[in-house]
Amino acid sequence: MRKIDEPILNLNQESSSLFSVIKSYVSLTKPRIIELLLVTTVPTMFLASNGWPDWYLVLATLIGGALAAGGANALNNVVDRDIDALMDRTAHRPLVTGKVSVRGAVALGIILSLSSVIWLVSQVNTLSALFAASAIVFYVCVYTLLLKRRTSSNIVWGGAAGCFPVLIGWAAVTNSISLAPIVLFLIVFWWTPPHYWPLSMQYRKDYENAGIPMLPVVADREKVASQITIYSWIMVATTLVLPLVSELSIVYIVGAIILNVIFMREVYALKNRAKSDALDINPMKLFHWSITWLALLFFLIGLDPLLNFS
Repeated sequence: MRKIDEPILNLNQESSSLFSVIKSYVSLTKPRIIELLLVTTVPTMFLASNGWPDWYLVLATLIGGALAAGGANALNNVVDRDIDALMDRTAHRPLVTGKVSVRGAVALGIILSLSSVIWLVSQVNTLSALFAASAIVFYVCVYTLLLKRRTSSNIVWGGAAGCFPVLIGWAAVTNSISLAPIVLFLIVFWWTPPHYWPLSMQYRKDYENAGIPMLPVVADREKVASQITIYSWIMVATTLVLPLVSELSIVYIVGAIILNVIFMREVYALKNRAKSDALDINPMKLFHWSITWLALLFFLIGLDPLLNFS
């Protein structure tokens, strides 16, 4: 019986091992970050179309955007593998544990990045491919290699890489750029510090141990909360500029105001907790709400053109 069962057992082990390898390679692309980036792409395409965009165009743009983000994230994992090993939050990543080789991760990153550009050029247009290539270069070279380990403003400027999906989405529909996508770009740009600094506050020790000068590492929590407040107000103001350069209606304006009021309430709640003597100021509450805020705001941006109230 043992000899009969052994091939089945070996087959199951090989299948499990293959699944584990595939899972490890997929995790290098940081799927959750890809999801967040694509959340801004589709509504932008609805706004650019002033209604329903072509569904194949949407699908093709999403595929290209996902490939670009996945490639950039894989290369980011390669560059950051030394500091990832020093941080509890990232110590499980495949390059740290050895589940994926450096050569394999580099190959994945390059293949996905090149595939994204080729795909967008062939299925969408050259301008969208140019923005995708720019996002990859900016994230890997400017943020990861140049800024991340050198300045506490790393996430401010480096976060621009996460703003490119709105440009990709707009360019996919119109094959051009105007004031509206630039304002969309700025909304995400100003949103990034209030989104990421609370996470950095929560994992300050991790960044400190890795020698990464995130703002919460080099400044006290009151100053960080003050900076979050400043960037949040600029972000809020930018959301209200958008109707001035697009055809968004009162639906978006009212919805954006409501979302902004809730967002700023959470910002000031964090600021007050930062001034207190509490050991745990729960910055992750604002971090999680910031994700919801972005998703709902862009939902409004995509919904408004379908209602034709403008």
